[in-house]
Amino acid sequence: MNAMYRIVGGLILLALLAGTGVASADTLTVIEPRPDAPSLQLEDLDGHAHTLRDYRGRVVVVNFWATWCPPCRDELPSLQRLWEGLGPDGLVVLGVNVGEDADRIFFFTADYPVDFPLLLDRAASAIDTWPVRGIPTTFVIDPEGRIAYRAIGAREFDHPGITSRLRELQKGQASGASPTE
Repeated sequence: MNAMYRIVGGLILLALLAGTGVASADTLTVIEPRPDAPSLQLEDLDGHAHTLRDYRGRVVVVNFWATWCPPCRDELPSLQRLWEGLGPDGLVVLGVNVGEDADRIFFFTADYPVDFPLLLDRAASAIDTWPVRGIPTTFVIDPEGRIAYRAIGAREFDHPGITSRLRELQKGQASGASPTE
C-alpha cells in the first residue's frame, strides 16, 4: 500500500512540475556520489527471471512505469528507439511495470510495442527499494552497478542530449573511465 501512496503522490508532483516546465526532454539528473543500485530480481512477460546482476559491466536503463500513466505511455516509444539505437552497442533497457499483471501489459503492448524486456513488479515491492519519486521514474546504472542518472517524469530518451550521456557511460564501460560533466 505504501508504494501506491508514493506513486499517487509522485504523479501529483509530476503534474506540478510539468506545469512549471521543470522536466525537460533532454535532461537527466546526475547522482553524485553514485550509490549502488538496489537489487532487482523480477520476471518478464514470458516468465524469464532478470536480475540487475545479469547486466553487470553494461549500462542499464531501468524505467518504472504503468499502463494507466499518460507520461509513461508518452515516453515508451522513445525508450524503444533508444534501445534500437544503442542496444546493439550493449545498452540494456528494462521496463519495470508497477502493480499490474501480465495479461494487462500484453494487451497494452498491442498499441505500444516494445522489444526490450518488460518486467513485472506485481506487488510493487521493487519500487519500494528504489528511490522512485512517482512514475515514470528512470535510472541509468553504470557498468559498476551504481546509479549514475535519474529522470523523474517523462523524457525523450532518444534525444541527442541523453544519448550522448549514455554513449559516454558506454565508453567508460569499455575503458573503465567515468563520464565527465
